[in-house]
Amino acid sequence: MRIKPVLPSLSALSLFALSLLTLSVLPAGPAHANLIVNGGFEQTTNGGNKQLAATAAAAAGTTNRTTLTGWTSSNGNDGGYNFVLNGATAATTASALRLRGDNNGFGAAPDGGNFFASDPLYYPGTLSQTVYGLSVGASYLLTFDYALAQQSGYSGVNTADYWQVGFGKDIQSTVPMNLADGAFSGWQSASMRFTATGASQVLSFLAKGSTPGAPPFMLLDGVALNASTSVPEPSTLSLLLGGIGVAGLAAWRRRRRQA
Repeated sequence: MRIKPVLPSLSALSLFALSLLTLSVLPAGPAHANLIVNGGFEQTTNGGNKQLAATAAAAAGTTNRTTLTGWTSSNGNDGGYNFVLNGATAATTASALRLRGDNNGFGAAPDGGNFFASDPLYYPGTLSQTVYGLSVGASYLLTFDYALAQQSGYSGVNTADYWQVGFGKDIQSTVPMNLADGAFSGWQSASMRFTATGASQVLSFLAKGSTPGAPPFMLLDGVALNASTSVPEPSTLSLLLGGIGVAGLAAWRRRRRQA
């Protein structure tokens, strides 16, 4: 007598196929549409390697002031003691503001090129940009690279310097950084999650610190803001697939015993 092979029930197969289909359409992670304009600070209105002015009009016609496209730098009176520098020259005499780089590991930001620099003690200015295209109630992930350096020609220990980051009315801060005399912190990456309360909101960075006598400079680069979606953790996906497999096997054994 020929025995027909017993296959999993149609309902079990359907469940398994549906589950795989569901997994295939789950979002893979944060969206890649960066909402920040000129997050790498490469675009300027009057050239790079200069101190920032509050407006492009104020920088026009000067040789030592510029602005960053998409951004505003202001301390209420002018652009503040803020600069756009380049990693290749920032520790040399060719820089508009020379940072200490004497065998302390100083280097360019991860994405190279320009970066933003601000003294948290000497007339610091807020760097800001209005972000458009937000969805109210949606979660957004802000990422950026930052570091702490010391101005050339000065000495002393730097303590508790950080970036104060605002998005709308929500304010967060990076972990305070300490720096030995003449040292460089190295570039670090930060990520912060914000929830939009309007279709457009102001993103701002303000250097903060309390170490007079040892001019520190907070550095910033690679700013990106992406819509964030909830994604199952790998362990959750494993449990889900395991449960589906167990359910399918149980259905197959049940049908086999019945046969």
